[in-house]
Amino acid sequence: MEPKFPSCMECNQGVLLPLSDYGRDGASILYKAWVCTNPACGFHLRIDNGDISLGRKISNTKK
Repeated sequence: MEPKFPSCMECNQGVLLPLSDYGRDGASILYKAWVCTNPACGFHLRIDNGDISLGRKISNTKK
């Protein structure tokens, strides 16, 4: 069965894909961020230390 991802409510064209990461101690963090598949939209949702941030601008970091 293929997983279904939620539609992006910002642009109504893309879907939100989950991204995972690793914490400071190396523990896996599932679904730390969600990003829209529509490059023109750029919407994303991220969880950092329990705080949720929403945005439209996606940029690269030097990490």
